Amino acid sequence: MIVRQVTPIPSNGFGTSPIDLEIKEGRIARLGQKLDNPQGLKEFFFKDALISRGWVDLHVHVYFGATDISIRPEQAGLRTGVTTMVDCGSAGEANFTGFSEFIAKDAREKILAFLNIGSIGLVACNRISELSLGFRSVDIDRTLTKISSYPDLIRGIKCRASHVITGDLGVYAVRVAKKVARIAGLPLIVHVGEPPPLFEEVLENLEEGDVVTHAFHGKPGGNLMEDSKSLDAVKDAKERGVLMDVGHGAASFSFEVMQFALDQGIKADIISTDLHQNNVQGPVFDLPTTLSKLLNLGMSLEEVIKAGSNRPAGFLFPDENENDFLKIGNMADFTVFTLEASDEDVQDSQGVSLKLKKIIRPKLAVQGIHHEECL
Repeated sequence: MIVRQVTPIPSNGFGTSPIDLEIKEGRIARLGQKLDNPQGLKEFFFKDALISRGWVDLHVHVYFGATDISIRPEQAGLRTGVTTMVDCGSAGEANFTGFSEFIAKDAREKILAFLNIGSIGLVACNRISELSLGFRSVDIDRTLTKISSYPDLIRGIKCRASHVITGDLGVYAVRVAKKVARIAGLPLIVHVGEPPPLFEEVLENLEEGDVVTHAFHGKPGGNLMEDSKSLDAVKDAKERGVLMDVGHGAASFSFEVMQFALDQGIKADIISTDLHQNNVQGPVFDLPTTLSKLLNLGMSLEEVIKAGSNRPAGFLFPDENENDFLKIGNMADFTVFTLEASDEDVQDSQGVSLKLKKIIRPKLAVQGIHHEECL
């Protein structure tokens, strides 16, 4: 295939002129201003199109059929512009093999995972917390064994740190999860929400490379807007290299809190969806809708695209150069999209509305030999 007249973003290293690229057997074969097409390859052209590294959704739930809430991977994948996704704790050590065999193995997208510190994962999360039995819910030895068995698939440890999940464990759940992550040499991704534990207690236990998901939620007693101690803790954590992820979800993203954070100079490092059955029909819908929300709240287009592509990709693949997605010979992994005028109304997780003046629309997503024109 040949993709014509796309402008790279971020532009560093490529300039600002549109380019053509040819994909052959899943790899970048040629780049140029006006490539010839003697073989009559299928061509794609979208007016005023941009191209970035393939979008990465760092927080989805796609263990379909095995948990209360998971969707099918394709619902969060290429059709929405996403080429790589990370299932964020749907599986624990007791049921991870099924995730590997039946979800990740044959997917058209690249699917990775954060392993839940609770052995059962989110099998029945609408009814039973993965930490409902206290520390009997965690088997450190089996968890470490599972990590060593799937080093290319498991990219971190997930801990949900809000009182409806941790119960009496409180912040100790985070400390144990961090200990396991440190032993395994992996980052920790922590869901924050209703305290206990307090937001600042969670942050105290995180190090460079760890991730806070739902960082901009609006739940009482646990958000960064309510008091200066929480705000200062977030600033200190970011200075240490802790990453703040949107993780929109059905109940975990507030326009008001996000706007407050931006006004304080705190931007989302990563923009993810927390996509699952309870929000895929709204208010989340997909990653491009979530990216568009952040764009209209005040982040720049380049910042938003980086937070949905290069930044999470760098987290997952630390040896990857952000310009490699257009390097001849490399596996094709990119998203073509446009920026369009809009008057669409969207909502955050609390039902607050925002009118989008600009919207990011994916047009084509390519992951190796797989590609799809986006809905």
